[in-house]
Amino acid sequence: MTANVIFVICAYLFGALPHLHLLARMARLKIEGDLHIGLWRQGGRLAGTIGVLGDIAKGVIVILVGRLLNLDISVLAFGGLAVVIGQMWPVFSRFEGEKGNSTGLGMVIILTPLPALIALIPIITGLMVKLVPHLAAPGQSLNEKLKLGGPPSLSLPLGMAIGFLVLPFASYWLGEPPVIFWCYFALFVLIMARRAVEELGADLKLGRNRARRLARRILYDRSEI
Repeated sequence: MTANVIFVICAYLFGALPHLHLLARMARLKIEGDLHIGLWRQGGRLAGTIGVLGDIAKGVIVILVGRLLNLDISVLAFGGLAVVIGQMWPVFSRFEGEKGNSTGLGMVIILTPLPALIALIPIITGLMVKLVPHLAAPGQSLNEKLKLGGPPSLSLPLGMAIGFLVLPFASYWLGEPPVIFWCYFALFVLIMARRAVEELGADLKLGRNRARRLARRILYDRSEI
């Protein structure tokens, strides 16, 4: 029991490691808002790619370490949730972290590959809806297109929401243990909750259309569209 608790706590602390902040500091960048997007646009494709892969690796490494330790599937599931929570609400960064998508994907791809592949269908679709027209647009060089400027994507956050909603039901349909279903359902709730509380105070101060703004934030990860 003690070893299992230590594993879950270490998973949270590992998820909370502020590697995105360190990358930004190394590149002498001052980034506001989404650190992944900021690193990509201000620091370049290499910094942006390292940032995303680092968050994915957090979820992957925790599950791989748990398997090397021959931990039970339920402990792996709790450790997977813990590493995502650490990325969302990191103790090292005043509990202001990222949205949990990339770390969550890394965790589920290693923990249950087949349900993860099903969940990736709407996620990749959402990415392509944003990416393909942007890359095909005339009048810009490839380097300019790869900076991915313009307004934030609506299709990718929606695809992520659908993908993480599909995930628990895909795991149930494919015969995964009940603890996996509940782990993935909790993961979906956590990711939606993280979106909902982002800049919640500013939204509430507006005093109008609160329900609509909250719905937009949950679906599209932004209250203004």
